[in-house]
Parts: sequence; C-alpha cells; structure tokens
Amino acid sequence: MTHVPQPGLLPRRAAAQVGAALSDTRVVLISGPRQAGKSTLVRMVAGDRLGERRDLDRPQDRAAALSDPVGFVESPGLLVIDEIQRAPELLLAIKSSVDDDPRPGRYLLTGSSRLFGMIAAPDALPGRMETVELWPFSQGEIDGESDGFIDAVFRTGPGLRHESAVSRGDYAARIVRGGLPEAVSRTDGRRRGRFFDSYVQALIDRDVRQLSDIQHKGQLRTLIRLLAARSGTIIAAGALESALGLSRPTIARYLQALDEIFLVKRIPGWSRNLGTRATATPKLIFVDSGIAAHELSLDARALLRPGAPFGPLLESFVLSELARQLSWSNQLANLYHYRDHSKFEVDAVLENRHGHVVGIEVKAASTVGPDDFRGLRRLADRLGDDFIAGIVLYTGASTLPFGTRLRAMPVSALWEVAASR
Repeated sequence: MTHVPQPGLLPRRAAAQVGAALSDTRVVLISGPRQAGKSTLVRMVAGDRLGERRDLDRPQDRAAALSDPVGFVESPGLLVIDEIQRAPELLLAIKSSVDDDPRPGRYLLTGSSRLFGMIAAPDALPGRMETVELWPFSQGEIDGESDGFIDAVFRTGPGLRHESAVSRGDYAARIVRGGLPEAVSRTDGRRRGRFFDSYVQALIDRDVRQLSDIQHKGQLRTLIRLLAARSGTIIAAGALESALGLSRPTIARYLQALDEIFLVKRIPGWSRNLGTRATATPKLIFVDSGIAAHELSLDARALLRPGAPFGPLLESFVLSELARQLSWSNQLANLYHYRDHSKFEVDAVLENRHGHVVGIEVKAASTVGPDDFRGLRRLADRLGDDFIAGIVLYTGASTLPFGTRLRAMPVSALWEVAASR
C-alpha cells in the first residue's frame, strides 16, 4: 500500500463543494454513510460562520426539535443540524424560515439516510437546498492521487493510456480495507474487523429500525451477509426468499432500508431501446468494500485463494470508485449496468448528458483476451458514434488495444489517471 492517511483526513473535493454551495444556497445537506467524515467536513467548512450546532442523535436535541420545530431552527448565524433524518418534520420549519429570509448559507444539515427516500419527509425543499454526497474515502484521497479517470476517458476516449505497478495483492488489500476513515486508520486487521462488526450492528439497531419495521433482526444480518456474497451481481428480492425464510415484500423493504442508510447501492439497468430487451433489475454493490469483505470473513490473503470471490468483490470495488468520482467529476454522467436477454453484459455503463457512453468491464485476471470484450462490442455496434470507448479494467500492468475504441487498462487507472491529462 502506498500511503496510510491520518484519521480525520478531509476529502478535499467535498470541502470545496460544500463551501461553494453555502455561498449561494440557503440550505446545504451533506448526505452519506455514518463515519464517512461528515462531522469533520462540517467543522472545516463552517469555520467562523458557525452560529449553533445541534445533533438529533442526542435525545434532548431530538425532543426539543419535535416539541418546537420553529424555535429549534431559529438562529442568527449558520445553524448546523446533524442527522436531520431523525426529525424530518424540521424541514417544514426550515422551509418557512428560508422563505422569510432567503440569505444563502442559513442551514448546513447532515444526514446518514437518504432524506428524499424517507416516507416521513414532508418536504424536500425544492429550489432551496443543495445536496452534497459524501462517500467513504476514494483510493485517490487515501493515496493523494488525482482520481481523474472519468473526466479523462470521456475527453480522450481510447487514446487514454496508463501503466501500473499495482499488484493483485495490493488490489486485494485495498478491497478489504475499504474507505471508511476509522477502518483506513486501523492497520491491524483484527481491530479493523471489530470496527466493521460494531458499525454494521449499530446501523441495524439504530438506523434501519428508524426506516423500516424490523421484526427479524437475525435474518437482517443474514441478509447482509448474503448480499456481500452476491456483491456485484443482479439482486431480486424473490431470489432470496428461500435462503432467508422471509416474504418477498419484507425482503424488498429491507433492501430499500439498506440502500437508504448507504450500506449498499443499487446500480440501475441501462437501456436505450436498442432493439433488444435489457434487464431493468438493479445490480447491487456495497458502498464500502471493506464491509463486504468482512461480512465474508475475508482478509487480503484469503481473498486471493482459489475459489474466493476476488472477481465479484473487485467489480463491486470498481463500481463504488466510479460512483465516488461521479460525485465530483466535471463530466455530468450517470452510472448503470447492462445486460440483455441474449446474455450480453457490461459491468458499468457511464452515460453523459449528451448521450455519449463509456462501457467498462472488470476482470480479476492479469491477462485479457478478445472474449472479455464481448459485451462492449455489442454496445459499440449498437451505439455507433455515441460509443466513446470500451475499457476492460484488469489486474495487469499495461494498456493494450483490442480493436477500434476498445482497450484493456489496469484497474489503478481509476485513481492514478489525472483529469487534465
């Protein structure tokens, strides 16, 4: 591993995003998983502008918010409210306040659940609030690298080149480490494992219970382990019924809750009505690869053993890195996966606002062959000039051509390629 950051390392891009948003938006929401660094980010960005700070995880603050929402949100300066999902009723009071006083930078909110997905949220503050997503650290933030792959590939296409010295063992170590600041700072695997155990259990006991009627806590933990074993694959609630002994609606509700609290992320299926039927079923990844590996009791060495799920976890790891980059890249694009009924698949499809597409396959092998481009060729043939490039990310060292607009490239290009190259 190239670098171990100190605890509390601040994602530099998120700080710039939040600071800019506060300068021209009345309400800013920092949304992301617990212990991803939201509190550190707030302290750094608010600075001298901070008026008061209230934490809805504290029972006394939550009781005051529910008793007197209007009085709770009154503040002459910037008011920070942590864990806003604990009292979504405050949104109506905030809306009234910013309508009466439309100065920018009035409220800085943090949330560990997707606020707009919450049934109890009475108002999404349309036109009044900007949301900044804060993910766990990217590999570039950990290493001090550029994380510019998405901007670079849309600009350069198949002309992009990258050589890598990263080994398969290093990729495995990155997967099991993940990006949560506390886990990254713990270099001892046993201590990191204890953190992951307590982290997941706290999510179940506190956050999932708030979002969903949990009657089967034991099965929920089993569900999380099943999802870890199927990370990077298409997940349907019906496929898990027999393994869990729960009904399809219950499983669907639990999946939704795990998505809402940023434990997992569902990547939607992509289609442009290209003359073939494509699946709309989402592909599931873990927001943090370290949690997925821990749920499967895998360390870096075990992950490289024959039969271990190195490939699926590497794919999930790559998709989560792409999702992180999309939260700050200049290129406005969305992340999908592709699978049609003729069994052509592409692990990741990036489509920008102009309809230009970059397809990405992930291979755990250190060598690549023509068959690994099967799905990418399908997309290239059907999209024509809208197809910018097809990239197979693999664990080898060099960029290799495999036809027009098709390249094999080391996985580490994700964080070692500069956007301005």
